[in-house]
Amino acid sequence: MTKKKTEKKQEEKKQKKVLTLEEKYLNLLVENAELKDKWVRNAAEFENFRRRTISEKSDWIKNATERIVLELCDVLDNFERALHPEVEKNREVYEKGIELIFQQLDGVLKKEGVEKIKAMGEEFDPQFHEALAHIPSELDDNKIAAVIQNGYTMNSKVIRPARVAVSNGEKPEEINNKRKKNKV
Repeated sequence: MTKKKTEKKQEEKKQKKVLTLEEKYLNLLVENAELKDKWVRNAAEFENFRRRTISEKSDWIKNATERIVLELCDVLDNFERALHPEVEKNREVYEKGIELIFQQLDGVLKKEGVEKIKAMGEEFDPQFHEALAHIPSELDDNKIAAVIQNGYTMNSKVIRPARVAVSNGEKPEEINNKRKKNKV
């Protein structure tokens, strides 16, 4: 190529590079529209992802519940068999059946991470126990003297606190002695 042609092409390139303000503005508008379109598409994709995730979680929870319900149906079937009139006539077989059903139900709950909260004779702990009464007993003050309703944890989280009666530290004999002295 000749020198003139090369210079001419370079000059044309320079002219093409220099854009007017209007051309710059139009290019920015096009770029803005493209970015806005991308943003709208990403927002829509995210919303679809969020809905799909919620739906999947809901299905997962339903399926998890379905599995435990099927296990509880087995327990229910065994109760139904135990309540059959022929079984009730033989007290020993009936009691053994009820014991087996209890063990089966306990096993289902343990498999799900459910454990009974130890309460009787333990120190009262408001994180695990709900005090319904303060009673005299042979136990020391603030010890659980009676369990009114068992409590349970599931995977180390309290799902139902144990309802208990807590010892007030007074022995029943001491209360009777105080009453006798007051009557005299």
